[in-house]
Amino acid sequence: MSGGRSGASGTHPGSGPARRTVLAAAGAAGLAAALTACGSDDDSSDPGGDSSAPGGDSSGPGGAVLGSTSEVPEGGGKVFGDVVVTQPTAGEFKAFSSKCTHQGCAVRDVKDGVIICPCHDSRFSATDGSVQKGPATEPLAAAGITVDGDRIKRA
Repeated sequence: MSGGRSGASGTHPGSGPARRTVLAAAGAAGLAAALTACGSDDDSSDPGGDSSAPGGDSSGPGGAVLGSTSEVPEGGGKVFGDVVVTQPTAGEFKAFSSKCTHQGCAVRDVKDGVIICPCHDSRFSATDGSVQKGPATEPLAAAGITVDGDRIKRA
């Protein structure tokens, strides 16, 4: 009766929105699955968490172990995942986010009291995370750690 009409507004009215709804729901389900996989280690089958693994449960006593004090040279530092731990002077340990404040690259090296970002050569103080050389303009965020014997843990 209507002649040349076909497609979404012809014999299958509403097929366009239904298709979009299905695709949106599939995307949302995929996102939910990804976020669940990246979620916390708050697994009821392991109530204490694994405080010996990097990035493990930090809610337990003392937090997750990042590494050993012997891995962090005096005047230098070491990156442990999302945290860079430095030892500006003997026995003094500091920690900062390993994410450069310029464009989010992970810092890699700590030499001569300076944390170095390999992407654009921003440099930060190993003592307080302040910018020593741009292009970064903001300091590295401080991270909480504790030292328990020879183990460095998340606070």
